[in-house]
Parts: sequence; structure tokens; C-alpha cells
Amino acid sequence: MIGKLKGTIDEIGDDHVLVDVHGVCYTAHCSGRTLSRLGSPGEACVLFIETYVREDQLKLFGFMSALEREWFNLLQSVQGVGAKVALAVLSILTPSELANAIALQDKTAISRAQGVGPKVAVRIVTELKNKAPAFAGEAIHIGLKQELGEGVASAPVADAVSALTNLGYSRDQAANAVAAAMKTAGEGADSAKLIRLGLKELAR
Repeated sequence: MIGKLKGTIDEIGDDHVLVDVHGVCYTAHCSGRTLSRLGSPGEACVLFIETYVREDQLKLFGFMSALEREWFNLLQSVQGVGAKVALAVLSILTPSELANAIALQDKTAISRAQGVGPKVAVRIVTELKNKAPAFAGEAIHIGLKQELGEGVASAPVADAVSALTNLGYSRDQAANAVAAAMKTAGEGADSAKLIRLGLKELAR
């Protein structure tokens, strides 16, 4: 099974990217948000992969982070939600925004995704209501640690972890604190905010 691809972007389509890994090109289907964050053809990229094997096909789904991949799988545990709908939801909501929408039972936010009607949106917020909080926390922690290890974490996140380690905290402590800070601040927070919130977590 393929878990991750490291290579060069060969081509970007409407719903997929072609990644050249040492001369072998893999087609990975991605959310619109992931595609928008990728570079241009010829640039290096790293994608976390979910491999689907069916009787008549083998399909790869690509994600910028392990967290996005975990939410992709969690969404599909909901009745009536397949890979296409899960990608549509992740195209309009970041993992943290999705977690917030579920926590707040915000059906409207989720129903903005293409192919997600009111009934499916209700099922998502209802069926994931109890799973999402604990799952999101664990996934953020695991995903952040993987991204830091692979050098693909966003600059604000990497800078925040580095700043906390420079203050004498271990890398694990810093990563845990920043993961907790991300749950509060969201994925778009700058390093200063993540450091401030991270310090609050470490002071508890």
C-alpha cells in the first residue's frame, strides 16, 4: 500500500495531481484546497496518500497533511458519504474548521460543499459529534509530528515549535503545545499567536 509520495509535480488537473517519483508518475485525487496549496509543475511536493483498492481499480487520494487524510477517512464513516463527498467537504473547510462546525452542529457550513445536501450535512454533524473532538486532537498531534519530521509543516508552525524548543522545552513538549494551540487558533494563525498560546499550554 502507498502511504506517502515524495516527488515532482508533473501536472495538476481539476481534481488530481500527477506526481513524478523517479520517472514513475502517480495520479493522486485531491481536494480543491490541497490542489490550491501545491506548487507548479516541476516543483517538489510531498503528499500523504490513502490507497483504495477495488476489484476493478486502484485509486490514490492525496493530502497535504496526515490530519487531512484522517478526516477524509472519518467523514466516510458517515452513512452516505463516499470519497467524492469527503473531498468536497475538505475542499471548503480546513480540518480545524470542520471540527468546529461539527462541535457547533453547524450544518450550514458543511452543506456548502458540492454534493452535500441538508440530510447528509445533518448526518455528518450528528454521527461525528462524539468522535470528532478526541479524534481531532489526536490527529492534530500525530499529523503535526509527522509534518515536522518530514519538513513539510507550515512556516508559522515550524517557527513556533523551534521558538519553544529554544526556550528549553523538549521537541515533544513543544509539538504537543503547538498542536493544542492550533486547535484554538486555527490553521491560519501566525507564529506569534501559536507561541503565545503554546506557552499558555505549557504553563498549565
